[in-house]
Amino acid sequence: MASAAASPFGFPAVWLRHNCPCPDCRDPVTGQRLVDITQLSNGPLATVTAELADSIEVTFAPDGHRSVFSRAWLAASALPDTDAGADARTEDGKVLWRAASPGAVPAADWAAYRADDSVRLSLLDAVARYGAGLLRGVPTAEGMVTAVAETFGYVRETNYGRIFDVRVVADPANLAFTSQAIAPHTDNPYRDPVPTLQLLHCLRDASVGGDTVLADGFAAAAALRDADPVSFAVLTSTPIPFAYVDKETSLTACQPLIALNPRGRICCVRLNNRSMQPVRLRYAEAEAFYAAYRAWTAIVARHEFALGLRLAPGDCLVFDNTRILHARTAFAAAPSPSPDPGADPASSTPASTGSGERHLQGCYADLDGLLSTRAVLRRDRPPANR
Repeated sequence: MASAAASPFGFPAVWLRHNCPCPDCRDPVTGQRLVDITQLSNGPLATVTAELADSIEVTFAPDGHRSVFSRAWLAASALPDTDAGADARTEDGKVLWRAASPGAVPAADWAAYRADDSVRLSLLDAVARYGAGLLRGVPTAEGMVTAVAETFGYVRETNYGRIFDVRVVADPANLAFTSQAIAPHTDNPYRDPVPTLQLLHCLRDASVGGDTVLADGFAAAAALRDADPVSFAVLTSTPIPFAYVDKETSLTACQPLIALNPRGRICCVRLNNRSMQPVRLRYAEAEAFYAAYRAWTAIVARHEFALGLRLAPGDCLVFDNTRILHARTAFAAAPSPSPDPGADPASSTPASTGSGERHLQGCYADLDGLLSTRAVLRRDRPPANR
């Protein structure tokens, strides 16, 4: 049985030919493809020449190439009937939440996380699906935040160094080093690519105030899309400039506040009023942008989206910087010595109540490392525990 455009079992013939698993087409060691699409005939024909219990042999015309596909692989690779094609990095692969949603920021004990792969997998899955996870009981030693990052990936070193300190100083260069409240924001929108993960480890907490506030930016963007599709369209189609400049650094990026993937699904949010630069748009476009910007910021600020946390010493928050907006409430604290000049002004994030001077240490990492570690943990788990 032969077909031209449509081959057997719901796959185009060219799709099957391009995915041939034989050693002439794929390297047996790496599994990487050896044959370029331009080396294949245009519009091949496919004929099933043998059917076994667990595999199917297909012969292609005009070159007579033969391929053997396992039935299990074909089933796992089945093409969708609709435009579904869900991308796990977009809203389609996430659990969108409000402040009242149960388990919005799952937590785990550091010792259990280190000792038990199932606990580690659960926390990494929480960051991937909910956007944030909290580790409790991480030793309050300086530099431990990078040890946390290295349990699932690699530290993303920037001009701020491998680690940055967030604490009050006598002569602050920006709001990060004061006790003032900080509005919901994402870090480093002036960087391309932006760090996709941020970690914040509480070493000392504030005596009064200094709550962490998190909001699901994807949920807030989806709420804007439902309530005000015109503003949503403006924010997804208008590139906005961000910048950070100091004596040794000049970083700029121009991106929309809400980014969509090619299928129109929310895949990234950016919000940082402190590093946004003047928009250069036509008069009417500037007015439309500010109306949309106000509408979305008003949604982000709603009580229903603001999840308050009290970070205690030893708490380490891991969150998706392309999705989760973070903020802090004002607090009372005495100034500490001047910080490391590598501290990021955009990473002015929360801490909590307790013993004295507030001090968080943070670092950046990337989501692909976390997703890779999660995939390996899933792959290597005993079948009985899957």
